[in-house]
Amino acid sequence: MTPFAKKKDIKKNWYIINAANIAVGRLASYISKILRGKNKATFNPHIDNGDFVVVTNIEKIKFSGKKLKEKKYFRHTGHPGGIKEITPLGLKEKNKSHEILKLAVKRMLPGGPLAKKQLTKLKIYSGDKHPHEIQKPKTIHFEKINKKNLIIN
Repeated sequence: MTPFAKKKDIKKNWYIINAANIAVGRLASYISKILRGKNKATFNPHIDNGDFVVVTNIEKIKFSGKKLKEKKYFRHTGHPGGIKEITPLGLKEKNKSHEILKLAVKRMLPGGPLAKKQLTKLKIYSGDKHPHEIQKPKTIHFEKINKKNLIIN
């Protein structure tokens, strides 16, 4: 029988990632793994044993190709004919760069209440400053993991 991790045995770590010149999709998939706890040996799909992730410099995040102008995010108001669309460039112009990464990570997590709880452990900030220094987050140099993670235009 496989032993399950107990709530008292789960240790939550804090990680910090600098998103400057990083590809959105690659960063979102890596963050979703950390939020779910798939990077740990004690992973269970029904238990929240993921870690906290702090992302800084979100306004400098990049898309490859023409995705910045041609990708579309859809939402519906709930009224007839109420479908709305916006591009990542439109979100950046409205100073909502954090929504780009948040939507990408949200769509990589499974649906349900557990995923909503895991998404609350994602903290996104513009610039280098963040209020989580007291937790002593470990820095992840995401651009050094794979050379394709860094996009230089």
